[in-house]
Amino acid sequence: MLIKPFRAIRPDAPVAREVSCLPYDVMNRSEALRMSKDKPNSFLHVIRSEIDLSPDVGSYDKAVYEKAAENLEKMLSEKVLIQDDTPSFYIYRQVMDGRSQLGIVATFSIDDYMNGTIKKHELTRPVKEEDRIRHFDVCNAHTEPVFLTHRSNDNLTGMLNIIAREQTPVYDFVTEDGIGHTLWTVNDEENIDNIQSIFRHEIEFLYIADGHHRTASSAKIGLRRREEERDLDPDDPSQYLMAVTFPQEDLFIMEYNRVVRDLNGMSAEEFLTRVEANFEYETVTTAYQPESKHEFGMFLEGQWYKLTAKSHTYDPDDVISQLDVSILQIHLLQPILGINDPRTDSRIDFVGGIRGIGELEQRVEKDMKVAFSMFATTIEDLLQVADKDKIMPPKSTWFEPKLRSGLFVHSLK
Repeated sequence: MLIKPFRAIRPDAPVAREVSCLPYDVMNRSEALRMSKDKPNSFLHVIRSEIDLSPDVGSYDKAVYEKAAENLEKMLSEKVLIQDDTPSFYIYRQVMDGRSQLGIVATFSIDDYMNGTIKKHELTRPVKEEDRIRHFDVCNAHTEPVFLTHRSNDNLTGMLNIIAREQTPVYDFVTEDGIGHTLWTVNDEENIDNIQSIFRHEIEFLYIADGHHRTASSAKIGLRRREEERDLDPDDPSQYLMAVTFPQEDLFIMEYNRVVRDLNGMSAEEFLTRVEANFEYETVTTAYQPESKHEFGMFLEGQWYKLTAKSHTYDPDDVISQLDVSILQIHLLQPILGINDPRTDSRIDFVGGIRGIGELEQRVEKDMKVAFSMFATTIEDLLQVADKDKIMPPKSTWFEPKLRSGLFVHSLK
C-alpha cells in the first residue's frame, strides 16, 4: 500500500472553525446558501460555489467550476488558506456524542484504486463523476478528501495515539453541530517512515466508506494527465488522491431510511396484503426503529408497523442477499411499489438517520405516502461485500460524523 505525505492547503488556525463546513453532497443548493450566510470564509464558497452565482445558473454550468477556482485562489491570496512548506501526514480526530474516531490524512496512489487495493462497494453515476472531475480539474486541487477505512491494526492505532498525546494540535474546535475536530501535523522523518512502513507491510487493503465519486474522479483525472503527458513524473500530485482513513472499530454507521411517494396505484389494504407475502407485520403504538437485522419500521396513513422479513427472503450466507437494504428492495420496493432502480427513480427518496425518525413522519405528512425505517448496515457487512468485489444497493450506509471540508486541500500543481 503506497501512502505519501503532502503539503496541505489548510486554514490559518484562527479561522479554521469558520472555514470548515459539511461536505458538498449532504446538502442542496438552498441549504448551502443558508449555511454560508454571513460566512465569507466558509469553504462552501469553494465546494458549492453556485451559492455565489445567480440562481438561474445551473449547478453544472461552466461558471460554477470557474467560480470555485476563483474563490479558492482568493482564500489563498488573502491568507485564509495557507499551504504547508513541508510534506506532512495529518492526524485527524473527530468526537461525536463522546465517541472518538482517530485517523490519518494522506495521499494514496490512484493505481491502488485501479488495481483493487483500495476497494469499493458502490456504483457511481457518470453525471456525478463528471461533476467532480470538472471541479477538481478546474480548481487544480482535490478540494475534499475521500473517507476510507481499514481493518484493525494495533501498530498504526498505537502510533497515532502516541503522536496525538505528545504533540500540540494545530486545530482543536467544536462545530455548531456539537462535533469536535482536532488536527495534528506529522512531518518528522522518523514518524513518516514508520507510518509508511506499516501501510507497506501491514495494511493489505483500504475500503471506501464514503466518497466513491471523489475517488473515481480523482483516478480519472490522474489517468487523463498521464495520457496527456507521457513523461509525467510518477510522483506528480495528480497520481495520488487525498483521503482520510480510520480503523474499522472507530466508525459509526447510521441507518439510511427510505420514503416513497405513492403506493403504485394500490389502496393501503391492497398494499398490506401484498407485503404479507414476504414480511410478518404488526401495528405498534409509537415510531418504530428496528432493533436487529431483518426488521423494518413502516409508517403508512398515520400508523406505524413493525415488519419482519420471512426466512425465504434472504440467504444468510450470501453477503448481498442478507443485507436489509437488499431484502427491502428485492421483496417490497421493486415488486410491489415498482421502484426498479432506486438510483434514478424520482418516486423514492432517502433520509439519513442523523435526521431522526421524526423526519420520516414529516415527509409522509408533506410529500410522501409511506416510509421505511431501517436497521443500520454494519461495518463488517461493508468489508465483506468489498472483499468479495460485490456492490451494495444504493444508499446502504450513512456514516457519522461526516468529514469536515476545508481543513485540508491537496494541490495538483
